Amino acid sequence: MKKTLILFSAILISFVNVVQSQSVDDILEKHFKAVGQEKLVSINSFYIKAKVSQMGMEMPMEMKIQKPDKFIVTIDVQGQKMIQAFDGEKGWMIIPMMSPDPQALEGDNLKQAKEQVNMEGELYKYKEKGSSADLRGKVNIEGKDYYRIKLTTKDGNLKDYFIDAESYLVSRVKTKVSQQGQTVDIEQIMSDHTTIEGITMAKKIEINSPMPSTIIMEEIKFNEKYDDSIFKQKTE
Repeated sequence: MKKTLILFSAILISFVNVVQSQSVDDILEKHFKAVGQEKLVSINSFYIKAKVSQMGMEMPMEMKIQKPDKFIVTIDVQGQKMIQAFDGEKGWMIIPMMSPDPQALEGDNLKQAKEQVNMEGELYKYKEKGSSADLRGKVNIEGKDYYRIKLTTKDGNLKDYFIDAESYLVSRVKTKVSQQGQTVDIEQIMSDHTTIEGITMAKKIEINSPMPSTIIMEEIKFNEKYDDSIFKQKTE
């Protein structure tokens, strides 16, 4: 009798997991349609010009991304340029306030930088990436309903995605990141969505963290031509 109950429970759990998985995939399918994922996947490169507001300062930012994994991000901080980059093999950064010389961008810092410039998003083909996604039901935030999807990456990192129940656009993401040996809670709130060439993106991102900031997208271009040399560490 006991073994029968255990078997029955296992069957029920398996069935619930299948139904839940189907629900997650159904929501994500609508999300991908809303953002124009098919066109987004076909893009080879991105150019983003933005303004970052933090601690009373406004800092121009420029981001160049070349698929599959090359990027360079430059932020002008009162005339000094902070840089993070990856040339496909090696990550590097320049933080003038610490040193004028390039430093290695590696470990958690490189991983987080790659996540930030992944324009296709972690939810796209999450199973192929070794991740799992679970639907945690609907939540109401400030009078609006959102589907809450918990993504667990192959490395065991957890992220909560909140997808608008009407527009099916991602409106906020909550996660924990490692910074200098400490775990920090980060929340990103996306708004002011715009559609460019059939691709819908947020033009405003508010970041709630120990150092809150806001990013306003000023210019977005697709399929710009980049020479590979711009991603490589400068030797001068």
